[in-house]
Amino acid sequence: MAHLTVEVVYRGIFQKNLAARITRGIVLSSRKAGRWGIAFGRYGDSPQRNGIPAKDFAIVADTKEELEQHMARYQPKELHVTICVDDTLCKGVESWAWYGLQPINRLLLSGGHLLVTSTRSPSELLRDIHKKDSPYHLWILPAKASFSGLWVFKEDHTEARALGALAKIASEFLDIEAVCAAIREAEWGSELKAESARKAYERADGRRIQMNEGSDEVPFSFEMPKWWEMREGVTIPAIPVGKPVEGGKGYRPERNPYFKKFTTRTMRPVVNFDTCVKCTLCWIQCPDSVFDVTPDGLYDANMEACCGCGVCEAVCPVKDCITMVNEAAFDDNQSQWEMWRQDKDAYRVWSTEKIRDKVTTVRSHGFRYRGQYEEELSQGPLELGGTPVSEGIPGENAKAKGVQPKRHMHDMASIVTGVPEAPGA
Repeated sequence: MAHLTVEVVYRGIFQKNLAARITRGIVLSSRKAGRWGIAFGRYGDSPQRNGIPAKDFAIVADTKEELEQHMARYQPKELHVTICVDDTLCKGVESWAWYGLQPINRLLLSGGHLLVTSTRSPSELLRDIHKKDSPYHLWILPAKASFSGLWVFKEDHTEARALGALAKIASEFLDIEAVCAAIREAEWGSELKAESARKAYERADGRRIQMNEGSDEVPFSFEMPKWWEMREGVTIPAIPVGKPVEGGKGYRPERNPYFKKFTTRTMRPVVNFDTCVKCTLCWIQCPDSVFDVTPDGLYDANMEACCGCGVCEAVCPVKDCITMVNEAAFDDNQSQWEMWRQDKDAYRVWSTEKIRDKVTTVRSHGFRYRGQYEEELSQGPLELGGTPVSEGIPGENAKAKGVQPKRHMHDMASIVTGVPEAPGA
């Protein structure tokens, strides 16, 4: 008897439907091949929140009895394959509180497989992926992270291509013909998607990763309380009031000490302190109390607390004062204001390089970009998720900044509802 256990690590809400399609596709494909399978989400991830890492699982077994054996647990402890559908999650996964930072390859068995959707090279990804005490294989599915939401889906074939690549990785369990047949029969499937899966199968290529390869970072962790240490009743301690800094000249709010939140983001704000007008909008509008008030009245985003929502960029009234930049462009969470205070010229060079790099500032997801997936995909290439619509700085202050956001094709029928999108939707 034998079994295959797969996890899909994804961004909560933004990739919920994508992960479900992949895991259910695995089960349907396995049944086409005469095996048993089941797909399920991790109980602890519910209710999901925007961007917070979550997991779905698929288990395939030769017999019903073996499948039931591996189902009887909260979540699998050992995995044959991890599918990561956002390469910024290669820095590690923190799901809700108390878990700490878990390496993306943590649960892989020796000789297991990590499949990542990314446009980066293996060497670039390995700068983020933590070292593991056993060898494994790294596979890259050329694609940008596919983001959508609960009620819309970006039909860029990511789910079909992931299934095709998995058929190459776990060929003893998933036959490519069975995968294509399952895709054709799925409610979201088509002959074109089946062809995309076949192409991914043919092009998939893995690299063996040795124990000495990867990041040396030691993931942060917390000591879980023992049952006899827990407080009686259902009580949650409140977050204390913040504290003044540097003799009361600045202010730092208190934050959840057990949930860092920074693995939630795919982008982070880069602040131009020279152009900040101290309007307080970023500080007031931030939903997570991310900004510290500095002694000189500026606002410094705490990168261990920032979830990358982009509200600060949207409300900032000054052009290019706050710019969201892809998380892959950064190696640490150090304070930008401290960098600026210590060497203003060096900070200006650093921040300018980050902001001008279109590879890391292009984005096509978030609350400012709803309703544009059809336009992106029409400009291709489909296999890389289309061409992101990135002209202009979005947000309600875009006109005040002297920038006109890209006009979207709201008069066209939506691929989701079949009716024209409402302006701004």
